[in-house]
Amino acid sequence: MSKADTNPETRRISARIMRAMGPWGVFLKGFIKHPVMVGSIIPSTRVLIEQMLEPVDWQNTKLFVEYGPGVGTFCRPILEKMRPDATLIAIDLNEDFIDYLKRDIKDSRFIPVHGSATDVAEIIKAHGFDHADYVVSGLPFSTLPAGVGDIIAKETAQVIRPGGAFLIYQFRAKARDFVAPFFKRIDKGMAWWNIPPCFLFWAWKD
Repeated sequence: MSKADTNPETRRISARIMRAMGPWGVFLKGFIKHPVMVGSIIPSTRVLIEQMLEPVDWQNTKLFVEYGPGVGTFCRPILEKMRPDATLIAIDLNEDFIDYLKRDIKDSRFIPVHGSATDVAEIIKAHGFDHADYVVSGLPFSTLPAGVGDIIAKETAQVIRPGGAFLIYQFRAKARDFVAPFFKRIDKGMAWWNIPPCFLFWAWKD
């Protein structure tokens, strides 16, 4: 760490710049602090979000889980579509993102959790659920520490109910390799209008 990084005045100026940028500033800060845990420096577009969520059966969704919510780019559209009695649990290792979401999203159906996607079963159980209907993730599987992507895929397959799905958006097609051992049916799409274009996968629990 450089002397500039530890200078109080420098930190105050950086904080003011980030606040002025709003959610973009929070997102940028999160990317700088944890680049291997954030899939892109640019939040997902609304077109990608709608395409990713299109197959969801909202009427039969009681629990939706998101890995790596960032500044809530997916959280808000999910909450708009969910039933009044449904719940969205958003899990992120980055405390800055979780703190921001707690301040910014005031919805009783929304539960932001500082934790790891590898502990999804324990996290949903702690909030009164034994399974999830859908899980969405933008975590960059190909840059996660060795073995972590496989654990996340396995744990997710175990918590999703039959008929539910693991929804994944990635900039590399290799993400499919992580989930293929645990899901027999995986549909594939492409969000061409996103920057950059993004691979979409819907891994269904039969």
